[in-house]
Amino acid sequence: MTTIAILELTLTAEGVAQAPAILTETLEATRSFEGNLGCEVLFDNADERHVSIVERWESVEHDDAYRAFRATPEGASRLGGIVAGRKLTLYTVRDDI
Repeated sequence: MTTIAILELTLTAEGVAQAPAILTETLEATRSFEGNLGCEVLFDNADERHVSIVERWESVEHDDAYRAFRATPEGASRLGGIVAGRKLTLYTVRDDI
């Protein structure tokens, strides 16, 4: 079943200006990862430090493999240097409703 991952980020004040370039770089690898069906980046109109990334995955197993990759030295990104806080929520798309 399709899985939606929503990653909510709180950027550091210093990271706001760097965010577009670092997100572009980071999401290039995300979008090319096996099982990724697309990503969208949402910038909060009321709070420039609040960014949400909506990722669509073929399955929870694909998302799990991606998260495991990001936890390795090879999968690490520069995103951690501009993030003060994060929250990840996974959703299952129910096609039967």
